[in-house]
Amino acid sequence: MQNRIECPWLYCLGMATACASSTAYAGFVDDSSVTLTARNYYLDRDYKNDTPYSAAREWAQGFILRANSGFTEGTVGFGLDLTGMLGLKLDSSPDHTGTQLLPFNPQTREAADEYSELGVALKTKISKTRLSVGTQFPTLPVITASHARLLPQSFRGAYAISDDIDDLTLHTGRMDRVNLRDSTDYQAISVASPNGRFKKGASSERFDFIGGDYHWSDALTLRYFHAELMDIYTQDFAGGIHLLPLGPGRLKTDVRVFNSRENGRAEAGKVDNLNAGAMFSYQIAAHTLGLGYMYQTGDTALPYIAGGEPAVLSDGTLSADFVNPKERTWVARYDYNFAAVGLPGLTGMVRYLRGTNIDLPQLGGSDLTESSKDLELAYVIQSGPAKGLALRLRNAFYRNEQSSASTFRSDNETRINIDYTLKVW
Repeated sequence: MQNRIECPWLYCLGMATACASSTAYAGFVDDSSVTLTARNYYLDRDYKNDTPYSAAREWAQGFILRANSGFTEGTVGFGLDLTGMLGLKLDSSPDHTGTQLLPFNPQTREAADEYSELGVALKTKISKTRLSVGTQFPTLPVITASHARLLPQSFRGAYAISDDIDDLTLHTGRMDRVNLRDSTDYQAISVASPNGRFKKGASSERFDFIGGDYHWSDALTLRYFHAELMDIYTQDFAGGIHLLPLGPGRLKTDVRVFNSRENGRAEAGKVDNLNAGAMFSYQIAAHTLGLGYMYQTGDTALPYIAGGEPAVLSDGTLSADFVNPKERTWVARYDYNFAAVGLPGLTGMVRYLRGTNIDLPQLGGSDLTESSKDLELAYVIQSGPAKGLALRLRNAFYRNEQSSASTFRSDNETRINIDYTLKVW
């Protein structure tokens, strides 16, 4: 079993204990919470056509313990967040590793039997501004800690959130290390480079971001963020979400624009990408129908942090990211809530994505296509001893015209999750 706790965060733990001891405990204890999430995860990628491996297939059990304190009383409040994570191998073989559920030895391809880590963050609060230093799980357009595997991706750094200005939430932070979803070790932050998009091995010691969400009205939220992965890329994000009552239902408009270019020494090579997308979703009773389009220009793919997924309109797809150079992507999606027919807790989704105009000369051509047909069925038990137990089944049928050297290869993919969160405190 691998265990690693960075010394600076042990120091934070001591600091938080000392601060709490010298001030009133009321808020620190009364506003605290402890939850334990058990996640059972099965992932099966059955590759098609020419491929080095016929499948990536593993089954694992994870546990995530989150212990979050409140803040001590006074003008400046202090608190502490702890996140303990444990992953256990249930089934794996050297021929089928690489699902990112479990770490594995690159020479033998044997998956680890177990892996674990402890994240620690010291936090402080003044008025409506909170600062956290330590293990972070940001969920922003320019940096997102991925929860798409057994255990979540995490970052190490400082992160401040302020609600002191009415209707405006400001975010700013600096991250210096990342802990990948199938790892227990912090490492330098790098840019994702599937399909050889950027120079392999390029990494950075610093990721800075600043931006915010402005709630213009109950119907409109505007967003802007600026981010820099030092000496690799700079990225600006602008977006908006608008809700409009229309006839018997409601129309939701989600617009996202990313503008990216190289930064400093450009250690990952040239970065030149503009990604613009819009999704229009109409909800009426239990039905939601969505149509979207994503357009890319520039000489390169969209850059994003390695180990996760980009927060674009294709977010949530299983087998590919649909942000190759010059790619155009159409999205059609339908969601249904079965509560309308007397089955509360049961939901379903079907989605189709088609990307065209892909420019990958080294992987097959300059006018390539890819597509994905996604199906999802989820159920959350509503009552009884197992209330809150969540079951989720997902299938994807992904195909592309790229060569077998592509990172994203044609496959049929199945994911099964069983999650249960117990409130301990």
